[in-house]
Amino acid sequence: MTGASDYASLAAMNTEPLIPVTVLTGFLGSGKTTILSRILRDPAFEDTAVIVNEFGEVGLDHLLVESSEESIVDLSCGCICCTIRGDLMATLIDLYERREAGEIRRFKRVVVETTGLADPAPIIHTMMQEPLVFNHYRLARVVTAVDAVNAMATFDRQGEAIKQAAVADALLVTKTDMANDGEALSALDARLRQLNPSGVRARCIDGAVDAEMLFSGGIYDPAGKTADVEGWLAEENAASNAAREHHHAIDVNRHDDGIFTYALTRDAPVSRGALGAFMQMLADQRGDDLLRLKGLVRLTDDPSRPAVLHGVQHVIHPIRRLDAWPEGSNGTSMVFIVRGIEQDWVENLFDRVVESAYADLAL
Repeated sequence: MTGASDYASLAAMNTEPLIPVTVLTGFLGSGKTTILSRILRDPAFEDTAVIVNEFGEVGLDHLLVESSEESIVDLSCGCICCTIRGDLMATLIDLYERREAGEIRRFKRVVVETTGLADPAPIIHTMMQEPLVFNHYRLARVVTAVDAVNAMATFDRQGEAIKQAAVADALLVTKTDMANDGEALSALDARLRQLNPSGVRARCIDGAVDAEMLFSGGIYDPAGKTADVEGWLAEENAASNAAREHHHAIDVNRHDDGIFTYALTRDAPVSRGALGAFMQMLADQRGDDLLRLKGLVRLTDDPSRPAVLHGVQHVIHPIRRLDAWPEGSNGTSMVFIVRGIEQDWVENLFDRVVESAYADLAL
């Protein structure tokens, strides 16, 4: 495997410095987008390219990604955003070639925001082993957002979450203000130390974090991690070689077959009471398997201003309102990432609640 010393040699041989790449990962709902959006509003980081990869999610409230048929979007903050259309290697090469051709601004750094279901090993492997990538880029840092409310349960159920924490150079513990439990936070800190003794840990509320946590770092070095990390990367190397030999594509965003996504859409507005009852019932009855919920809802009290929804397992965040609907949209659209919750069950629950007495509740 290519190591840190090999990267240093490559950097010395290049007439132009290698472009540093930060991988920002973390399980569904851990706050990656909130962290990134706050950092990139800083004018000091406007020369940043952002690669976003989400499993089945539409960026309904995404402050970074604008809806576009183009793969690369100039954002209002001055950054360049690219939503993955193929594999990571092809995306990075395309970005570099367009940069060199003058088709896009000359970004100085890259952030890859992974899907919450991503196994980070294939991503790290791509950065370290693919010559077309490491001839132009260097993996500088892996940063993982950890949800203080749900992390312990997630670690017990999702192997990807354990890997995301173990490979990190920095662990950003989010939602500590919501956890509000000293013993639970101490237990989480101990778990993180066990998973990743060398990782720098910091608490992060509402996405506020020192930019150095994301952008410092020279060369990512797996030798500083646990033996598990080196083993995962070795397995990935073997799998990659086998895939090349048999001409198989490598999936950089693998997830369990039991996890899937779908959208619930409705044109008619719903009351705040009905929406609140639906969300509470969903969290109470199937919260363990509600990995992520994100949506825009048309409410009866002011249909011209969409309500933004966020939910992660049993935690449903207070709604907030946008000033106007995104272009081309004015109806309810809720996107679910779930484990084993059938779409028919969710839609039937929603319709029953909307047509019940809950619709008349005043909140």
